[in-house]
Amino acid sequence: MSWLLDVNALVALAHQGHADHPRLMRWFASLAGSDARLGTCAITEIGFVRVSIQAGLERDAAGAVETLEGLKESSRIPFVLLADALGASRLPAWVSGPKQVTDGHLLELAGEHAMRLATLDKGIPRADLIP
Repeated sequence: MSWLLDVNALVALAHQGHADHPRLMRWFASLAGSDARLGTCAITEIGFVRVSIQAGLERDAAGAVETLEGLKESSRIPFVLLADALGASRLPAWVSGPKQVTDGHLLELAGEHAMRLATLDKGIPRADLIP
């Protein structure tokens, strides 16, 4: 199985100071020895940089980019950067407000690449909630 990590899952996986880091590390460890792949895309990588700085986990954009690249390069589970050519017309019907737009887009992008969306958010239909 392969997963596109949403922004919060990606931040929690990369930063020991994140409250959900142990949860992500348990999930990540459970993938060892499988044919799993983890995905990012422009939205999740840029979101990672923004959230890492806003949360005080990184001092600046350069540091956040370095952390993200280090995570991907050192991972035992391969990472892939997904191309994203999906427009707004591909948003799922359940998207009705601004807080759902990115989630809906990421869910569709994951499906487009035969992946599942991995998230910490309980409110995304058909996404995989990280235990």
